[in-house]
Amino acid sequence: MPKRALITGITGQDGSYLAELLLSKGYEVHGIIRRASTFNTGRLDHIYSDRHANKTNLRLHYGDLSDASALARLLSKIAPEEIYNLAAQSHVRVSFDAPEYTTDITATGAVRLLEAIREVGIKPRFYQASSSEMYGKVQEVPQTETTPFYPRSPYGCAKVYAFWITVNYRESYGMHASNGILFNHESPRRGETFVTRKITRAVAHILAGLQKKLYLGNLDAKRDWGYAKEYVEGMWLILQQDKPDDYVLATNETHSVREFLEIAFSHVGLKWQSHVEIDSNYYRPAEVDLLIGDYSKAKRVLGWEPKTRFADLVKLMVDADVQRLRDHREGRIKVTD
Repeated sequence: MPKRALITGITGQDGSYLAELLLSKGYEVHGIIRRASTFNTGRLDHIYSDRHANKTNLRLHYGDLSDASALARLLSKIAPEEIYNLAAQSHVRVSFDAPEYTTDITATGAVRLLEAIREVGIKPRFYQASSSEMYGKVQEVPQTETTPFYPRSPYGCAKVYAFWITVNYRESYGMHASNGILFNHESPRRGETFVTRKITRAVAHILAGLQKKLYLGNLDAKRDWGYAKEYVEGMWLILQQDKPDDYVLATNETHSVREFLEIAFSHVGLKWQSHVEIDSNYYRPAEVDLLIGDYSKAKRVLGWEPKTRFADLVKLMVDADVQRLRDHREGRIKVTD
């Protein structure tokens, strides 16, 4: 019998990469998706269309982290051995505009899921997607598993709650529950409203003559950027450990948005200064200036470390968006790595 895994947020960047990874390892993968008036499974469609894929090993279920009873019914039906809670309102800037919704899904959603696990009586290994945004106004550089949290957004605050409630259920009920504190991780599948994809998509459109200007906020913000496809391997490794624990996944390098722009535009022979304008609407009410993570514990215990360097990641994303636009214009649809 294959192992059964349940992924919340399976239609997102991380969820789609994780589903691919688990399927490649022979898992039966179940995902929770929200009911919507339009299809939102674009990042997963290629799995179904791949002639070599075993279609019966990926199953999607309607559900929502706001619905505790539905979560309990699904857990009882699926009885997963591993649960990856990746679902969240994950856009930091949007969390200032929708703080209650962000809290309900990102924070309270986590405790609903943990409580459903406890009430149903199953004993899965549980992974909570925690975030470097919990460090916010950083208290030390670089940030480790023991660095105090100082969140600077409703999203960061919600993630701090989800982190500690996961620890609490681990210590109170003996659950195999772990946190992965992931620093920024990007890919061609990143949502188009996130600054990295916003930049690489704009580069492709400007190169094709379809766009002239790109409007951004704080270019001096520094982040620790890695490749999402590698980070989901870390998630899986965390749940393969006999003892549950919390781990930072990062690159231990920090780069500014300005550096990202420089590499992205110069990769296709453009000067970013000719196309980028600052729009104060994109500034956050409280900014996070510097994030850089120390992944030494993950390397020591899990054997995990990042492989893709920053410049290579930026170029990879630009190339994918250039190709995606070309495919779109020629009537082809393709999901890139």
